[in-house]
Amino acid sequence: MAKIAAAVRKGAMSYLKQQYKVVSIVFVILALIFAIMAFVLKIQNEWVPIAFLTGGFFSGLSGFLGMKTATYASARTANAARTSLNKGLRIAFRSGAVMGLVVVGLGLLDISFWYLILNYFIPEEAMMPAHKLCIVTTTMLTFGMGASTQALFARVGGGIYTKAADVGADLVGKVEAGIPEDDPRNPATIADNVGDNVGDVAGMGADLYESYCGSILATAALGAAAYISSGDTVMQFKAVIAPMLISAVGILLSIVGIFSVRTKEDAGIKQLLNALAVGTNLSSVLIVFATFGILYLLGLDNWFNISCSVIVGLLIGIVIGRSTEYYTSQSYKPTRNLSEAGKTGPATVIISGIGLGMLSTCIPVLAVVAGVIMSFLFAANFDFSNVTMGLYGIGIASVGMLSTLGITLATDAYGPIADNAGGNAEMAKLGEEVRKRTDALDSLGNTTAATGKGFAIGSAALTGLALLASYVEEIRTNLLRMGETTLNLTSGAIDLQKANIVDFMNYYNVTLINPLVLSGMFIGSMMAFLFCGLTMNAVGRAAGKMVDEVRRQFREIKGILTGEAEPDYERCVEISTKGAQKEMIIPSMIAIVAPIGTGLIFGVPGVLGLLMGGMSTGFVLAVFMANAGGAWDNAKKYVEEGNLGGKGSDVHKATIVGDTVGDPFKDTSGPSLNILIKLMSMVSIVMAGLTLTYSLF
Repeated sequence: MAKIAAAVRKGAMSYLKQQYKVVSIVFVILALIFAIMAFVLKIQNEWVPIAFLTGGFFSGLSGFLGMKTATYASARTANAARTSLNKGLRIAFRSGAVMGLVVVGLGLLDISFWYLILNYFIPEEAMMPAHKLCIVTTTMLTFGMGASTQALFARVGGGIYTKAADVGADLVGKVEAGIPEDDPRNPATIADNVGDNVGDVAGMGADLYESYCGSILATAALGAAAYISSGDTVMQFKAVIAPMLISAVGILLSIVGIFSVRTKEDAGIKQLLNALAVGTNLSSVLIVFATFGILYLLGLDNWFNISCSVIVGLLIGIVIGRSTEYYTSQSYKPTRNLSEAGKTGPATVIISGIGLGMLSTCIPVLAVVAGVIMSFLFAANFDFSNVTMGLYGIGIASVGMLSTLGITLATDAYGPIADNAGGNAEMAKLGEEVRKRTDALDSLGNTTAATGKGFAIGSAALTGLALLASYVEEIRTNLLRMGETTLNLTSGAIDLQKANIVDFMNYYNVTLINPLVLSGMFIGSMMAFLFCGLTMNAVGRAAGKMVDEVRRQFREIKGILTGEAEPDYERCVEISTKGAQKEMIIPSMIAIVAPIGTGLIFGVPGVLGLLMGGMSTGFVLAVFMANAGGAWDNAKKYVEEGNLGGKGSDVHKATIVGDTVGDPFKDTSGPSLNILIKLMSMVSIVMAGLTLTYSLF
């Protein structure tokens, strides 16, 4: 076990080292561009280059620390499963909790650090004191671009790596050679286990770090904007600090939930899901009471209704989680029906899986729609004309959704740890009983991973809306930097510092009949599909090389299939590493270039259209891909449990093909879309000065 775990750890660390080299070059180039914009062109805040670098550093650090823990935890989980199922569950889950708590801890540390620094150095404005906090919060938003950029590279690169290895291991090992999953005779099995860590641990950690910080920062910026016209600096400060306080208490309550997770020895998949639900639900209930207490003691205006907005965010997260569980777990009818489709071959499995994924978008989309309206109305005191406070309500709903991220991410990071433990048990030949326990933990991990992806996508939708509103605040800050003092509307001139978000919409003619907005919306919708197409093809190319290599080893290294010779695992790890590094560049750079290009051609209306189109299309497409992929995976697991002919049957082979198609859906393209949504918003915010100064229209 120790030898296998060491091989996985070595492969994971060598991959991260390579990835960080590539990402460092990109970061240096972007930081130099921001420095030129700030110090030469004078169209950017001077703090942006440094803030951008720290955001990327902490995002990468959270992924690195989480993966370090996960690669040590998998062998310990396999060893604990020799004793009992409960012991295996607790070690895997608490190791995942390290990841969750590292992400939220580093997120709040970075936010607190920048708030204190900027608050100290940015001077008070005698004429408009409320403007200072607007500058502080919009500047803080820019470190979110660093986090988003690092997260996208981690997600795309990790996703390509893991799925190239997985597809190669499944197609040649399981389908062609007929050997079990994670069999040590399969040359791609170590690369597959490494991939679980670089994709689902390092990638997910960087992704949710960025969501967590983005939701807090966007809400703080909206809180500052809500009180700029009234000039009430005391209430403005309370609105800015509220999301940070809710998140801080959420960390403590996540720890309470983490320690409440345990299960019985003979537990099935439903009992295991319930064991995790006890922890997450306990944390959610406690944060509800804590939120009312925090906002009451803070003395925030309309504190009761704003607390209700936070609860709406939590409820959206729960609804999306339950919906994902229903559509992707083999305990429920949709996935079992998908397994049944395997009786007529792989084609019907793929058709049924696509249909299931499309149907599964309804509940999450309706939950987000209801949540957006309710959180807006609560914070706006049921007045649709009170737009600034309504948007603050949407922002704080996203904070509520992510407030218990410590435990939510623990359930997600648990998945790859359990998967690696199963692989370790198989390769170390620990026996049937241990493998049965690790299979149960792995099946649970597939469902929690799918639930975690749904949660990440849902939070991206709410955070994206908050960032959309924050973009307008960045426009105000840049116009003031350019020396503008008024907005000239058809109804007359308005003081720029007192203008609200509706005034900006009127000034830039952001309506659905403006061709600039419509053009941006079409480009934003196209971006979601372009990005998915590029990442899916990247997986296909990298997987093709892996398939060729595994076939070559089976053909040329005599005695692999009889167990007399050891495969060349390192060659497969090298193929996945090189493939991922090469293929991740173009999709990631397109996500950065698209908002800049749209802004330079179509101006502010085009950028707002781009963000709306990308967010709406990207959200629905991401839910479809994540759920279809998760259902295909668990349909295969359902057959492997001994149903419909069990392992080695024709139904099993059909579901393996479905699972192989679903791999890039759920682990590469789908999860990367939520980062795409937020990264385009972050790039637009950071490049607002460039858009205002040089746009064609």
